Amino acid sequence: MSDTDMSHALDAAARRLAEGGLVAFPTETVYGLGGDAENPEAIARIYAAKGRPSSHPVIVHVAPEADLSYWAREIPAQARALIQAFWPGPLTLILPRAAHVPAAVSGGQDSVGLRCPSHPVAQALLRRFAALKPGGQGGVAGPSANKFGQVSPTRAEHVRAEFAELGPDRLLVLEGGPAEVGIESTIVDLSRLAQGVGPVLLRPGHISAAQMAEVLGEPIGSPDAAAPRVSGSLKAHYAPRTPLRLVATADLDRCLQVCADGGTKVAAVVFDAAAHAARPQVDWHGASQDPAAYARDLYALLRRLDEGGYDCIVLERPPSLPAWRAVNDRIGRAAAAFE
Repeated sequence: MSDTDMSHALDAAARRLAEGGLVAFPTETVYGLGGDAENPEAIARIYAAKGRPSSHPVIVHVAPEADLSYWAREIPAQARALIQAFWPGPLTLILPRAAHVPAAVSGGQDSVGLRCPSHPVAQALLRRFAALKPGGQGGVAGPSANKFGQVSPTRAEHVRAEFAELGPDRLLVLEGGPAEVGIESTIVDLSRLAQGVGPVLLRPGHISAAQMAEVLGEPIGSPDAAAPRVSGSLKAHYAPRTPLRLVATADLDRCLQVCADGGTKVAAVVFDAAAHAARPQVDWHGASQDPAAYARDLYALLRRLDEGGYDCIVLERPPSLPAWRAVNDRIGRAAAAFE
């Protein structure tokens, strides 16, 4: 797409948002399904398109120059430190929600999730949309552009396939190439600092708890019963339509033998395909041993295997190491959908 065509597409997308319509847009993590974060009707359209429960919050995406005090009634020092270190980027901050921001974006909670994406197309869209809003403070509510609980999209064609029933008149899809990170943003809760609750990691992602702890000079806690609900926190999520199993390396060959003997056609995603014996019922797919590369390729691979006519997808369980925490979170929730 030429620069002129992209500029026209961005202008059309910003107008669509201002009119209360839906726009799918690229970010460095996954593609988002966007609507005006201050328009309850637009937010309702997002929930309806995804089949998403209204109690499940969405994240508000803002431009780099956005005034965060418009969206959150408190911007603590910890938030400013993380913004300085990691924004624009794959980090979502949960902060106390400003009174005028619709509760619909937070599933009725008194908090709001804010993120500034680094993808140039996302930033251009956010800036154009903000210019159309009074006061220039436009924000885009943008959960992943897929049906609720399914595999997130990392390419524009994934979005079009997922929402084929909407068509371009009801969903404008911006092109932005494949997502560089490939899994959803890290989410950290800073909404309860005044209550004596320190930063809490609610969803692991590309930015690790250790990286945030180094910036803040304090540990990042784990979720408790009072933690805000956030996107991607359900036990079963990110799932393909084909049944998926997570199998330890030591159990892999035995598991696949049982599947093959039962006539099941299996896609096996393993770290060293050459180390395994050929089986007529098993198609071997090699996985990267680098966690960042694995994350980048994961959702596109699951979508491709979903279309392969397999009875089952078997994933070799990655190492239980901090570097693999986000990947293990996503595939663990995907496998939980079939338990």
